[in-house]
Amino acid sequence: MTYARFLVRRLLQAIPVVIGVTIIVFLLIHLVPGDPARTALGSHATPKAIEELRHSWGLDRSLPSQYWLFMKRLVSGNLGESLRYKQSAGALVIERLPVTLWLIVYSTVLTCLIAVPAALWAASKPGAVRDRMIRLLSVASLGIPGFWLGLMLVEYVAVEAGVLPSAGFGTGFAGHLESLLLPSLTIAAGIVPLVIRSLRAETLKVAESDFVTTARAKGLSERQIRLRHLLRNALAPSVTVLAVNVSFLVGGTLVVEQVFSLAGVGTLMLQGIDARDFPIVQAVTLILALVVVGVNILGDLVQALLDPRVEAR
Repeated sequence: MTYARFLVRRLLQAIPVVIGVTIIVFLLIHLVPGDPARTALGSHATPKAIEELRHSWGLDRSLPSQYWLFMKRLVSGNLGESLRYKQSAGALVIERLPVTLWLIVYSTVLTCLIAVPAALWAASKPGAVRDRMIRLLSVASLGIPGFWLGLMLVEYVAVEAGVLPSAGFGTGFAGHLESLLLPSLTIAAGIVPLVIRSLRAETLKVAESDFVTTARAKGLSERQIRLRHLLRNALAPSVTVLAVNVSFLVGGTLVVEQVFSLAGVGTLMLQGIDARDFPIVQAVTLILALVVVGVNILGDLVQALLDPRVEAR
């Protein structure tokens, strides 16, 4: 199977997932106890205003008809109008999305820069002091809550030391890198231990393979063996671990954005929940779910590049 066919197959496999996501997002408004329109407008809303909102949301139709209306609007890019901001919910989410995407990409890059060298260093001498220390630090960091770590970084690195900004998105590429370093480190801290453990285990497994023994017999240096043979073959399974956990960190950005006062979609989601702004909640949930689907597809594609055997599965 060629790489292009593998890509097409993965995209086709994602279609049922996307449809399932739209059904869940559509049903969000129906999970609210009582009348969603009355809940959104509050107890002081007039019956006329409630009825107009019910009609606008299509709540006066049958459930299948409501879903069909929801999909028609979705295909045309209409995710509803925010009750709080009186603007298109989709446009608001797209406006805030760059901040969250920056966080996700930056955190992923930091995770790779920290986890890959640490895992290779630990696996180079299994059982040695450095191996035990790295594994100990990995286990310890798994128990650190992200919001607590974020607050500590704000307090001691940003406020007391004054090294980095404590809040905001910054201006320009360099400004984004500087302002998002602490929040990205906070997110990466929760993923790095998992990637280290996976990559270390796979590296030790690959190190026992016949082709590594053959490479040593040919006189290749340990550095060449690690880069040419060990790393590529050990990375493929770890990419899956990274992709799965990047998907989880999409939800974790909600807390981190609050800690560092970032105007991303996580903050928008919490504001929508607080204001009972259901179009915003639906729009954020849908777009973040699509981001998660995209991350997993990208992870599969990277894994297929590293290990061509994946394409045949």
